[in-house]
Order: sequence, then structure tokens, then C-alpha cells
Amino acid sequence: MRLRIDLAYDGTDFSGWASQPGLRTVQETVQEALGTALRTDPVPVTCAGRTDSGVHARGQVLHVDVDEAVLASSAGRSPVAPTDALVRRLNGILPADVAVRAVAPVPAAFDARFSALWRRYAYRVSDSPATLDPLAVRHVLRWSRPLDVPLMARAAETLQGRHDFAAFCKAREGATTIRTLEHFTWARDEAGLAVAHVRADAFCHSMVRALVGCLLAVGEGRRPVEWPAAVLAAGERTSHVAVAHAHGLVLEEVAYPADADLGARNERTRARRRADEVAGHACPDIEPDTQPDEGPADSEHEGDRG
Repeated sequence: MRLRIDLAYDGTDFSGWASQPGLRTVQETVQEALGTALRTDPVPVTCAGRTDSGVHARGQVLHVDVDEAVLASSAGRSPVAPTDALVRRLNGILPADVAVRAVAPVPAAFDARFSALWRRYAYRVSDSPATLDPLAVRHVLRWSRPLDVPLMARAAETLQGRHDFAAFCKAREGATTIRTLEHFTWARDEAGLAVAHVRADAFCHSMVRALVGCLLAVGEGRRPVEWPAAVLAAGERTSHVAVAHAHGLVLEEVAYPADADLGARNERTRARRRADEVAGHACPDIEPDTQPDEGPADSEHEGDRG
């Protein structure tokens, strides 16, 4: 049977999502915990989007295939449903910086990656002494200069839509950088933090943090409001766009269609990816990124990361 797992984690002490030899990763930690809970070998999982080293998640989604009899046996004499018993067992096994929020059976067509309609990230910035909070230091970027958030919001609007985001992505040979940025806003939250909300069908490597870095330059007055659109139009990665630190970024939510529409969504996603790869931006003259947060560059996960 196929299960959906809703997962949250603090990414500070992880080398990203993807399993890497000799490094502590979220994927490896979850797979080993599943193996322990089900009394099997580590159980492979598929995620909605690979997060990089230091990036957090409140709304990560996984799918995993398990033997129904094994799941039932793992619950033992628990009076609750086997999926609820699995939640309890996993949270008793996992370290404190990872939490399973829910486990539920889903149709076989559910795919955590290909079924997703969109992914939403948030990036939080403290730009005044009044908003500094030592308890949030692992999750909020401290910025020493005040930001003009309405100006940043205006600039963000110019980047929305379906574009080639090569200027905001780490290039991969043969990989497309075409994305649909459905929603990009900046606003103050109740605590006074400057918060970016970024929603897209998918993201390429470092895209959200590059977008944030670009808008921070506008917010502090170093660049005009028209600059981000000009960067996008240039279509090339430039050193003038700084990639914001990872720790301010959180994967907040992933949306999926109704069960009856899962198969059609999977096909549409795959078809669009294939079309994008044909028409997309490829940079064979740029070496693939080899930072330790990357993990293997495989087509199964490429294109859904923040």
C-alpha cells in the first residue's frame, strides 16, 4: 500500500534532504526510522522537493510503499489504526529536529513529486532591533539595514509568471530552468519580520534564495525596483545577485489535486518537464555544482528544490 507522510524538520544540522555517504541527511534519517518502526531494512521514500543544507520544512510531503501486513504487524496491540501507530513509533525513533505530523493511505497514483500542483516557501528576515529574537536565530535571517518592503513587493510582481529563470538558478548541464512563478510577495508579519512567500510549480537549485537575495538589494536601496526584471531578462547567472543564506528558508506547503485527478496530474507534470527540457536553458560550459548539500544529480528529483 502507498502511504503519504507529512514531515517537518529543522534543517540546521542536516546536509540537506538527499542521502549522501558519510553525511547526516533528512532522507537517510527518515528511511532508517521507517525501517526500525516497521522492523525491516531502511524503507526508500520519495519527497515533494529536495531541500538544501540548512533549509527547513514545515510542510514536506513524502510517499512510501509498504506491505500492508508489515504495517499492521508493526502496530502490535495498539488500539489505534496502524497508520496512527506508525506516527507514534516514528516520532519516538526520530531525533528531535524531525517530526512526522501525519501518515495516511493514498491511492497508488499519488506521487509526492509529480502529483504536486505547487510548492510554497517562506523566507523570513529581521531588519530592525525590535524584531530580533534569539529563539529564532536558526530560522530568521538578521539584516543590518532597514528594508523597504513595499518596494520589494513591487519588484517581486515583475518576476511572476512562466519564464526561464536561468539568472536565478545554479545551472545543470541539460537541465531546464523554465519555471512558473505563480506567487511572489513581500510583507511584514505580525512580529514585524519581512517575509517573502514564493509559490511555483517547481523550483530549480537555489532559485528561491537567489530571488530573495536579489530583492534584498532592492529593499535596502542598492538597486532600483526595475533591476530584478532586468536580471531575469538577461537570462544569465551573475555574481551581482547574492544567494541568501539557507537558514531563513522554510518549505511551508505542498498542494495536491483530488484523488480522482492524480493520474492526469502526473502525466501533465511529466509532459511539461519533457517539453521544458527540450526548450529549456542548458549551460554545458558551467561545471555542475559539487557542494556537499547537493547529493547525486538525478532526473528523479531535479527541478523541485528551493
